[in-house]
Amino acid sequence: MQAQRAMDGTQGNPSQVMRVLIADDHEMILDIARMYLAQQGDMDVITANDVNEALEINRVDGPFDVVVLDYNMPGMNGLDGLRAMVDAVGSTPVALITGNPTRSLMQDALEIGASGLISKILPIKSLANAIRFIESGETYMPLNLMTEPVPRPETKSGPLSAREMTVLSYLGEGRKNKEIANSLGLSEGTVKMHVMSICKKLEVSNRTQAVIVARDTGLL
Repeated sequence: MQAQRAMDGTQGNPSQVMRVLIADDHEMILDIARMYLAQQGDMDVITANDVNEALEINRVDGPFDVVVLDYNMPGMNGLDGLRAMVDAVGSTPVALITGNPTRSLMQDALEIGASGLISKILPIKSLANAIRFIESGETYMPLNLMTEPVPRPETKSGPLSAREMTVLSYLGEGRKNKEIANSLGLSEGTVKMHVMSICKKLEVSNRTQAVIVARDTGLL
């Protein structure tokens, strides 16, 4: 095992340092990540070169506060590697990092339980910010994927998918995202994405307006 650690012990309060596991098969990317994150003072970073090594490091040296996996490295097999890591780490947030983030990948990753999708084309400082955001319990996604237009399916039942109609019905009951997630067996991040999609398709700015429009148009 060639796990490497990067930590600047001269900065930050050790009790507040978050433990981060980053796996990527490109050593140059790992070197850059190690050097930059070590300077932040609030991160203890361990790196791995593939999924299996990351899983072993987590087993031996875990738990971590955040895990970041390269989408295209050996052992990932699509999203199987993400699924294995999510199962292995329990409540620890796991994010994907990729050079080609897409809405489809974002939605599939959220369904599995990912807490973020980080683009490799962003400045290196954005990696640190994304890790902090994810560690705080939030879901991190590229802004362009969150704001791009959502295609409107032409169906007789209206613009919403069956899953979105189910989420909308819960919104109509005043349920919160966490309650909806528990009821449907989804991650809270997935429910957030469904709510955003519902709002876009109904051309409203928030969930309350979505319920009002849905009731006015007969969707609810």
